Amino acid sequence: MLRPVSDDARDDNVLPFAVAPLDLRGRVVRLGASIDEILARHEYPPPVARVVGEAAALTVLLGSALKFDGRLQLQTKSDGVIDMIVVDFDAPDRLRAFARFDEARLAEGGPDLLGRGHLALTLEQGGDLKRYQGIVPLEGQGLEEAAHRYFRQSEQIPTFVRLAVAESIKGAQASWRAGGLMVQFLPAAPERQADLPPGDAPAGAHVPEETENDAWVEAKMLASTIEDHELVDPNLSSERLLYRLFHERGVRVFTPQEIRAECRCSRERIAAMLKRFSPEERAEMVGDNGKIGVTCEFCSTYREFDPEELK
Repeated sequence: MLRPVSDDARDDNVLPFAVAPLDLRGRVVRLGASIDEILARHEYPPPVARVVGEAAALTVLLGSALKFDGRLQLQTKSDGVIDMIVVDFDAPDRLRAFARFDEARLAEGGPDLLGRGHLALTLEQGGDLKRYQGIVPLEGQGLEEAAHRYFRQSEQIPTFVRLAVAESIKGAQASWRAGGLMVQFLPAAPERQADLPPGDAPAGAHVPEETENDAWVEAKMLASTIEDHELVDPNLSSERLLYRLFHERGVRVFTPQEIRAECRCSRERIAAMLKRFSPEERAEMVGDNGKIGVTCEFCSTYREFDPEELK
């Protein structure tokens, strides 16, 4: 059913969409208060905040496709200024993130924030179901290219990703925003389905040259016209953005999904974790006030425990 394009610009949601003539599926994510809350808790310097915002937007783009109450975790480990990032997306809507970085190297102005290492995407389905993990190398490229490499190697689904983060300043008030677009080529027609790469072919075997489908070439060309400011513009709705990109082909949107910043830590969870340490190990954790203090890496919440209650 056709209807006018909505200009209701909403933050902290994911809008799924499809472009049927191009066999295209995708999602747009817009993060406002949720990513600002996550970044404000840690007071990251702007270069670090931007990378964490990109990682959060990418994780939401991927995790919001889950059809069950599982968890998708994005984690990077590298020799860069930011040597670790962890983002958790608990389906259907909970997001949390933190990063570890070298303040001294950041102050020196090193451009290689992510460095060389790896990016891991881990899917936990809960219960006794199997956990899946895909790993791609980080070789100085950004998160967008790492995502493209992941889909080429692990999923073998033609995928295009764009990420953007910006700090919005109104008067004395500053806040962070993040946005992302992901499109995937999922053809139903046999004539559009390309053969997968043959892997390690025997010596002398003829390996046909890979060619991209015309529909996917067009889809990437249209998606690549998006500008950073469009992904983070608080006055531009996700529907209007998709209309700008794909109106000539026709785009269909589906029910949006809300996103919120929420940590899963609790006093009970942390107490259970501390009880797994030996009495000797817990004794070494006791501070000058006679308490064991624990700060959650994700939400920066500080909690104190009496050693007696952990026996």
